Amino acid sequence: MFNPSRLTLARQRRGLSSRALAEMAGITPVTLSRIENGKNTPEPETVRKLANTLEFPEAFFSCGEIEKPASNTISFRSMSTMTARERDMAGSAAPFAYWIQAWVEERFNLPEPDLINFSPERDPAAAARALRERWTLGEQPVSHMIKLMEAKGLRVFSLAEETLRIDGYSCWDGDTPYIFLNTFKSAERSRFDCAHELGHLVLHRHGGPKQGKQAEAEANLFASSFLMPEADVRAHLPFVSSLSQIVRAKRRWGVSVSALAYRLHKLRILSDWQYRTMIIEMGKRGYRTNEPHPMPREESTVWKMVLEELWKERLTKHEIARDLNLPPLEIEKLLFGLLQAPSDGPAERASKGPHLRVINGQA
Repeated sequence: MFNPSRLTLARQRRGLSSRALAEMAGITPVTLSRIENGKNTPEPETVRKLANTLEFPEAFFSCGEIEKPASNTISFRSMSTMTARERDMAGSAAPFAYWIQAWVEERFNLPEPDLINFSPERDPAAAARALRERWTLGEQPVSHMIKLMEAKGLRVFSLAEETLRIDGYSCWDGDTPYIFLNTFKSAERSRFDCAHELGHLVLHRHGGPKQGKQAEAEANLFASSFLMPEADVRAHLPFVSSLSQIVRAKRRWGVSVSALAYRLHKLRILSDWQYRTMIIEMGKRGYRTNEPHPMPREESTVWKMVLEELWKERLTKHEIARDLNLPPLEIEKLLFGLLQAPSDGPAERASKGPHLRVINGQA
């Protein structure tokens, strides 16, 4: 049976309005509207036209119901600058991630989520300290955010939206936390986005707003506190006399110049006058758009390990896509572009990296 909700999902993923899709597929807007609303069952030829236009397999439209997170449960950053089309495109990636995750978890044992729920207290700095203590991180910088998230059972996926207006978002699927990161951002910005979304998952799961200025401010404070612990910042930057000093120091915490300057200001290591001066100088040097001394982009450890195990059985993105009735490109976009055949060597396993075990020898 044709599932109209899947047509809506595919259309939103492609960033198309109903009228635009109807014109491209050569059908009337009224016909498309009735199909999406479940009032008409499309003829096989119409399904073929829609599938070709949207570049989805025809079988995709005859699968089961969609588990899509409600819009009020997704925490989008920079929501005021995003268009409805961009929100739909990014948000519609979540069901695909759920299906990929379920497919993988049938074959591999992945770490269980290990998070705290700080929703009742809603103190971002205290939540960051509590989570660091739970994860035994001490006051040391986090060397690899994605690797840490995966080791603690968070499911991290990528967004290849090619727009600066989408930073990322987070949501829950039952008891499983998900983070989606825009790979179009700088490595430093992506690390902060990851910590920001972690803050939403810790602070806003139950009760309180998940969107809006208050929630964003709380998630930002959590991210600053988590990535740049106060004791460590004060120990290594007790006073600041120049912007160059901040540029050199940012490497320790893997953050942008502007993020470190903001943290120093909040900790009163930078006075109001110094901070304003630094902001002006950063603008003149172009640091607000071009990060000085950029760090390498982080990659997923879990997905690299999973794909290498699958490749041993000669399972490629095409087999995964066929099983899930998805376009191969959609899977590649969500898995950090790692779906080409891996190298002969094993994936790097850092001491804090996630543990991966094949279930019943299947891959």
